[in-house]
Amino acid sequence: QVQLVESGGGLVRPGGSLTLSCAASGINVRNYGMGWHRQAPGQQRELVAIIINAGDTKYADSVKGRFTISRDNVKNTVYLEMNNMKPEDTAVYYCGNTQPVDGVYYWGKGALVTVSS
Repeated sequence: QVQLVESGGGLVRPGGSLTLSCAASGINVRNYGMGWHRQAPGQQRELVAIIINAGDTKYADSVKGRFTISRDNVKNTVYLEMNNMKPEDTAVYYCGNTQPVDGVYYWGKGALVTVSS
């Protein structure tokens, strides 16, 4: 059974930094594309960053240069390092596989990130 558990959310001031973690079980993150999405209040869920099994990464224009996605194959964990954060980064952040596992896309329960002074 695949489980994705996000952690590391919280309150941060504008310009600050935060790192989210996504611990995976039942799936080997190095074999599948993994991504971070976010959903702000009243908004649709949007893709923030992805890392494919070859290690290449892609980012939404809104976070390019500020956010970095990475993974630790030993810990089977995907990270999202967020720097120079802005109030518009406030959202619930979700970890998920971007390539289906036996035809299924999985999501974690999300981590709330609030950027406010």
